[in-house]
Amino acid sequence: MKKQELIHVHGLLAAVRNQYEERSGRTVDLSEYEQTGVKPTSIHHSKTAHQEAIFALVDCLTDTMAAEEKQLTSHAD
Repeated sequence: MKKQELIHVHGLLAAVRNQYEERSGRTVDLSEYEQTGVKPTSIHHSKTAHQEAIFALVDCLTDTMAAEEKQLTSHAD
């Protein structure tokens, strides 16, 4: 994938995070993602840096969503 495409995906994932937080009322723990120091607007960072940031952001999102799912299923029992 080209750097420009990675930046686009990075921006889309940031939008997904914002939508998730607005709709669920939950806050995603972004500590792992923030350690990368790369934002979708950080166009001066390398392709590899954006890949690492994307993977970190995906991990943060999925961890939060999995915890929510676990909490919802434990209350249903």
